[in-house]
Amino acid sequence: MTDEIRVKICGLTSSADIPAALLAGASYLGFVFFAKSPRHLSIAEAAELAGPVPEGICKVGLIVDASDADIDAITARVPLDMLQLHGSESPERVAAIRERSGLPVMKAIGIADAADLAQIAPYGRVADQLLVDAKPPKGAEVPGGHGLPFDWRLIADVRWPVPWMLAGGLDAANVAEAIRLTGARQVDVSSGVESAPGEKDAEKMVAFVRAAKGE
Repeated sequence: MTDEIRVKICGLTSSADIPAALLAGASYLGFVFFAKSPRHLSIAEAAELAGPVPEGICKVGLIVDASDADIDAITARVPLDMLQLHGSESPERVAAIRERSGLPVMKAIGIADAADLAQIAPYGRVADQLLVDAKPPKGAEVPGGHGLPFDWRLIADVRWPVPWMLAGGLDAANVAEAIRLTGARQVDVSSGVESAPGEKDAEKMVAFVRAAKGE
């Protein structure tokens, strides 16, 4: 693969994570605003982490069924470039958040089997990007970050009208195969570059980006 593969490293939690992710070659940095996640940040913490990020790197705020008030509070303080909607937001809600925030939105959609693919198309008409992720296990309290892949062959020949990103159980050992099978040009990783939940590993970030880009 070439360097056209773009990598999003999500769930950054410490000041050391930012330069490490940038050095690794990430194009997107993700900040989680969801209290049940081990990667959750307060608005103040996220503002401190996102502030020094250079232009050209997309700063993404991950929210889960957030209220208008919460979205307003986040976007007022944190210099984000995109919102990632990782809950059960309807296409109408996605469109409303996009208009209210004035930011591009990426809608995450969980996939477990072929029947789940039909739900993606309506979001492709209202979101700026799609994140095709593994559906969380039944009973899970958080919608992502479980380190579980789905059957990538399900989307091998599927294309959508907006840019999309592959997520779900990716790590340095499998990301090249995932890209080969799906044709993804963008990939997202969180738990796959951690030493413990919420603790990013600089060496794993480097290894992941190199594997994704075929270096």
